[in-house]
Amino acid sequence: MALFNKEKRIKSLGFNDIWFSFAGIFFISIILFYLLNKASNETSFHIIFIRWGIFLCFTILDWIIIRTILIFLRTKYNDFKNDIKRTTILFFSLIIVIISVEFIGGFLLSLIFGLLGTEYTHSLDLKILITTIITTLMIMAIYDAIYYYIRLKKSIRVEEQVKQIMVQAQLDTLRNQAQPHFLFNSLNTLRDVIDQESKEYAINFVDNLSNVYRFILDSAATNTISIREELKFVRAYVYIQLERFGNNLQIKWNIPPDKEACLVVPMSLQLLIENAIKHNIISKAKPLVVTINIKDDHLVVRNKIQLKSTKIPSTKIGLKNIQKRYKLISSKTPEIINEGNDFIVKLPLL
Repeated sequence: MALFNKEKRIKSLGFNDIWFSFAGIFFISIILFYLLNKASNETSFHIIFIRWGIFLCFTILDWIIIRTILIFLRTKYNDFKNDIKRTTILFFSLIIVIISVEFIGGFLLSLIFGLLGTEYTHSLDLKILITTIITTLMIMAIYDAIYYYIRLKKSIRVEEQVKQIMVQAQLDTLRNQAQPHFLFNSLNTLRDVIDQESKEYAINFVDNLSNVYRFILDSAATNTISIREELKFVRAYVYIQLERFGNNLQIKWNIPPDKEACLVVPMSLQLLIENAIKHNIISKAKPLVVTINIKDDHLVVRNKIQLKSTKIPSTKIGLKNIQKRYKLISSKTPEIINEGNDFIVKLPLL
């Protein structure tokens, strides 16, 4: 039962209310005694203490019964849609409990004092009832405010977790989309290597390609990666391309060491270099120069536009993939600039 099980009780109330109960009972009994006590200046301390004790006993009974009903109702009607129903039942239950405790308690006190040979008359006092009901309602309102706040916070947290799961699923889809894109372009490159180079050269190319894919698999579970780690991957990729293009492909790095801890989305820099290689002429007469530097908290990749006359079929995945992944994990978005002579992509540092 939730009343005696601490874990279930805390779940029903939203917090551990033991000390709150002690403070609440004491507070209500003092308030009721102060407002409703009819003692004169001649009344002895002994009598005053007994009268306060009676208020205290009645308050304890009211509190325990109403609190039990509160826990039961929250266990049974724990959805937001049942709040009005639960509150209404609690309100009428509270009134019935207070009147019943006042009536039955007064009757029992009359019997007890009668057995002790002391005359005691306890009648239902409307002023006492109204004061007790209002004070108890105030305490229950505090209970409900705490409970509502805890549930609202939990609901928001659950909603955020659901959103995070959905975003993660989209990121996984995009990341898995980028890998076939890389494979597609690598196979195109391998085809050219097989056509133009020796068998040993092609084998060496495949070996290096496998090392690159090992890196891709190792970083498959991450949504962001440090520039330092991304550069390791990109340099391994560029090494493969340099075996094919030699000095006709020039990558100029200008990354300050203090910026290498900044984050970007995985494979973003590699995809940009890959696109530059795929769409531009790379020859002795027209070497392709790609510069990579940091400017205004952006990783800037720039290459001169020298488009191939025979266009290689494009999947149109690379840039869109990077943009979508940035959009899912950050409010910052990559900038894509075509200046006519130069093509520039600025990746925000995260």
